[in-house]
Amino acid sequence: MLETGIKGKQEVVVSDANSAKTMGSGTLDVFATPAMTALMEKTAWMSVADQLDEGCGTVGTLLNVTHDAPTPLGMTVWCETELVEVDGRRLVFDVAAYDAKGKIGGGRHERFIIQNEKFQAKANKKALAE
Repeated sequence: MLETGIKGKQEVVVSDANSAKTMGSGTLDVFATPAMTALMEKTAWMSVADQLDEGCGTVGTLLNVTHDAPTPLGMTVWCETELVEVDGRRLVFDVAAYDAKGKIGGGRHERFIIQNEKFQAKANKKALAE
């Protein structure tokens, strides 16, 4: 059983690959908002992954964040998460992203615990229905 208080931390270096220009979220060589949100999701799921039952994972269902400051190429960005609510299979995380100059974004992220094979089969069934 997961309990609140679980924390996570992940980092990434800002590069051409995760820039707004490359990711299509803008025209500048700065850390892209989609890259920041992906880092937030990764940090959250990884923080609880080893505490889930065998064959289970989590999927993101809600992300409500702000991206408040730019980060240039070459700078490291890190994300910190904390599990603040457990409601059955629903997990709620506080998320925050930082660079060397301070906080660049933050908010809330929800994930649901799923059975990996069952979830994948449901997704695959969609492709067969076409």
